[in-house]
Amino acid sequence: MKIKHMAIFSLKYDLDAPETSKFLEDGKEILSSIPTVENFEVVYQISPKTDFNFGFSMEFTDKAAYEAYNNHPMHIHFVKERWEKEVERFQEIDFQAYT
Repeated sequence: MKIKHMAIFSLKYDLDAPETSKFLEDGKEILSSIPTVENFEVVYQISPKTDFNFGFSMEFTDKAAYEAYNNHPMHIHFVKERWEKEVERFQEIDFQAYT
């Protein structure tokens, strides 16, 4: 069953800082190139009900595809070298269709 994975986050930089744009652009380029990732989007948070600023949203065909993403060397490297250093706080949410 398809999985929708969302990581919502705030960066350590100001919203209009060049580092913010660089992080979002690099995240899209790197993570969307992992073979099991589908429908990758960088999203900007607009609701006053939360104070996270951005999100990465993507889909996987099934749990095996999601695990392949989590264990892919490019994902591991991005998390270690960029995410852990530049993200101030985050929350991950994973959804499957309710049937």
